[in-house]
Amino acid sequence: MARPRTFDEDDVIAAAREEFWNRGYAATSVDDLTAATGLGKGSLYGAFGDKHTLYLRALDDYIASSLAAVRATLCDPRYVAYDRLARHIRSQVKAIAADKDRRGCLMAKSAAELAGTDDVVEQKVEHAYAIWRDELVTCIKEAQRDGTIDAGRNAQALAGALLAFLRGQEALHKGGAKPAQLKAPAPAMVSLIPAG
Repeated sequence: MARPRTFDEDDVIAAAREEFWNRGYAATSVDDLTAATGLGKGSLYGAFGDKHTLYLRALDDYIASSLAAVRATLCDPRYVAYDRLARHIRSQVKAIAADKDRRGCLMAKSAAELAGTDDVVEQKVEHAYAIWRDELVTCIKEAQRDGTIDAGRNAQALAGALLAFLRGQEALHKGGAKPAQLKAPAPAMVSLIPAG
């Protein structure tokens, strides 16, 4: 008879996610994971299969929480669509600038390290960015219907530009840009959104 699990799977995934996020996939050893999670190798393998499967679970967990935060900002019923969009841009830039350790986004980090060699990771990250872009498009189209964004503009292209700006801000931060340098362009980016 199998012994019942004595650990919380969500806690293990969260601990593994932090380890992968700090070190990257290749640099995180199974010993690192056992130390971070408190599980022995047998328990870790028995529960999650292998390091790659655990990594995918950790990445899925990160993507789910990240997209929930994106939706919370872009769908907040307390604000009109244009204001939600502007608040989203500002909050994302603020979060990037506040990342003192420059860990960045686990999705971007995963793509940079593994996208060329790991089709599953590449598809997960690509899908996550597609969802983020779709949320931006939905918000932009609502603002176009409200008349606060020019209805003649391509919502897909505008969403792509905003997403590229936000991901670019993170790349600049990881490259050494100071918080003030990151925050300064945010109002300019908002002002470039074509008004209706």
